[in-house]
Amino acid sequence: MLSQLKKELQKIANPEQAKNLQRFFKTGKGQYGEGDIFLGLNSNQIKVVAKKYPLTLNDIQKLLNSKIHEERVCALRILVHKYFKTKDIENKKKIFYFYLNNTSKINNWDLVDLSAPNIIGDYLLNNYDKKQLIYDLTQSNNIWEKRIAIISTFAFIKKDKFDDTLAISEILLGDSHDLIHKAVGWMLREVGKRDEEKLENFLKEHYDNIPRTTLRYAIERFEEGKRKRYLQGKI
Repeated sequence: MLSQLKKELQKIANPEQAKNLQRFFKTGKGQYGEGDIFLGLNSNQIKVVAKKYPLTLNDIQKLLNSKIHEERVCALRILVHKYFKTKDIENKKKIFYFYLNNTSKINNWDLVDLSAPNIIGDYLLNNYDKKQLIYDLTQSNNIWEKRIAIISTFAFIKKDKFDDTLAISEILLGDSHDLIHKAVGWMLREVGKRDEEKLENFLKEHYDNIPRTTLRYAIERFEEGKRKRYLQGKI
């Protein structure tokens, strides 16, 4: 089944688009996606293939170990589906820890964003006593583990639980990487969609320490006048 999945992905590969994706995902020397290999597939193409193959965790592991980006995307889509399909608590726990043991393979922003809220975030909603795990990830030297920490809280936000998003955002404000700035700003914006006052309180308290990119993302949905005041520091 695994070899058939790989053949199907190879069959629809688009070499020209692969070149574009390798530039877009910063795969050059010294860039965050250094060495990643692309087939040139879009999200919908991968999703269609992933739905056909209910792989075992052993095969998902083999797919996650791949140097080909779309194969890792496919692996995570299958893993997310497997997580939500099972109603067994022990199986969910097994998938949760499987994911945490493979963070080194979840090594680009799209991989994190499609999977972290759906597995890590969802599991912690129902096992809140384990939430320290994502706080531990904020102390990692790995950018993707830090992104997993903040993006996982999207699952909390959707349930109107904002405290962990705000606490992790505060921890990550001092991070130097643009992809963390964007992730924090995105999650703050999601908080603001549901509770603008809570977002504003956070922004006012931490304004002097908020990276510009984070601020721009966080206030994106504010009305124009308020957005300009925040950008000018007139708050």
